[in-house]
Amino acid sequence: TPLTRGPISRTGKGLRGLQYAASAAILIATFVTYQLATTSSTESKWGLEAAVSASRSATMGLPTRVVSPFMRTALKSKASAISSTGSMSHIAQERPSFRPESKNLLKPRSVVSQATAASLEEYVKERGGDRPIKRILIANNGMAATKAMLSMRQWAFLTLGDVNAIEFVAMATPEDLNANAEFIRLANEYVEVPGGKNSNNYANVPLICKVAQEQGVDAVWPGWGHASEKPELPDSLDKIGVKFIGPGGRVMSLLGDKIAANILAQTAEVPSIPWSGDGLKADLNEEGRIPDEIFNKAMVTTEEEAVAAAERIGFPVMLKASEGGGGKGIRMSDNVEELRTNFVQVSNEVPGSPMFMMQLCKEARHLEVQIVGDAHGNAVALNGRDCSTQRRFQKIFEEGPPIIASKDTFQLMERAAQRLTQSIGYQGAGTVEYLFNAATGKFYFLELNPRLQVEHPVTEGITGINMPA
Repeated sequence: TPLTRGPISRTGKGLRGLQYAASAAILIATFVTYQLATTSSTESKWGLEAAVSASRSATMGLPTRVVSPFMRTALKSKASAISSTGSMSHIAQERPSFRPESKNLLKPRSVVSQATAASLEEYVKERGGDRPIKRILIANNGMAATKAMLSMRQWAFLTLGDVNAIEFVAMATPEDLNANAEFIRLANEYVEVPGGKNSNNYANVPLICKVAQEQGVDAVWPGWGHASEKPELPDSLDKIGVKFIGPGGRVMSLLGDKIAANILAQTAEVPSIPWSGDGLKADLNEEGRIPDEIFNKAMVTTEEEAVAAAERIGFPVMLKASEGGGGKGIRMSDNVEELRTNFVQVSNEVPGSPMFMMQLCKEARHLEVQIVGDAHGNAVALNGRDCSTQRRFQKIFEEGPPIIASKDTFQLMERAAQRLTQSIGYQGAGTVEYLFNAATGKFYFLELNPRLQVEHPVTEGITGINMPA
């Protein structure tokens, strides 16, 4: 283990001694584990498997406590399987060596035992499910990929008693391989994909589907960024029988359009700030879209229409491109002259995107609610976050729970988020974002992000719920 760099490394020999002692302890524990693995006692094998799982989870920063009754049953089942199939060392030998030093690696063998696979299927069946997910393609890199694998393995250990109950296949570019990226080390297998811009790899929908089919995965984890909000990805995966861990393509397409999302919010009786589509409600047509005649009423297509809408709503106003995001396609105007100038700028920043207008909510806080929906029409709200500290419309840091809103008001925000989630048949994790006026105590719908966001660990810290799993 490299010594800690920076100011802390200059505190003297005592810290270095502790670091070396910790490294030595890990080596000794590994040696003892290996020696125990060669014993033939059935009881030793059962106890060892729990110890190995615990020590492995500890090295990954996972809790070592056992909380699931189902996990205890799974451990006993695995002990029986170990007794009938051979020594523990045989199973240990099937664990892959995770650390790739170069891109020329042999493909590791499967690490999921028959006993674990059976317990996973039993777990799904007991809860009314019909599709066990045993093998997942991670269609992302960096932090998104690393966090997903660590979180899902934590769930597997605490629930099933085996940190390797689910296999992970990673996509790796030459750049990631040369950097010896952490997410590649954590994966059971990896597939090298072209380097360069993300349209060559992690945002390339045909490539992701090709890899998923060739690797025989049950599901694809998109993470955030890259292809996570491309409706064609879940649609394409559905055609080849692979589960997309997230919302369906139809819902994702609707929510990716801010005009459609606001109309859906109004339909679900979620409060909306005064805007160019005030009062519009709609049921989805046969294609799963907002009818054009209603959608078009919310748009501003010319400078004159923008001016007329602004005068009705009241200055100052925010002009937005429906397909914008990340600080692009959004401008604030205090008067007609600024609005005319900003209309041209927004049009050029997001060419071809429909535009709409909202009243500027002054001194507003940006609050959001974490939601999760399932395929059966259920939805839960898992507290929320305050992401008001921003620069150039980009969040700098988030905190939770949001204390600026009263408990009763925030509960109303959670209930509204649940109604919206259920009304559109949303599946997976998502975030409903609001503007909150502290002076009046009123909140207004902003958007629904159809993915798990990078800031989800704030929610995990509040609720104790493992979001990726």
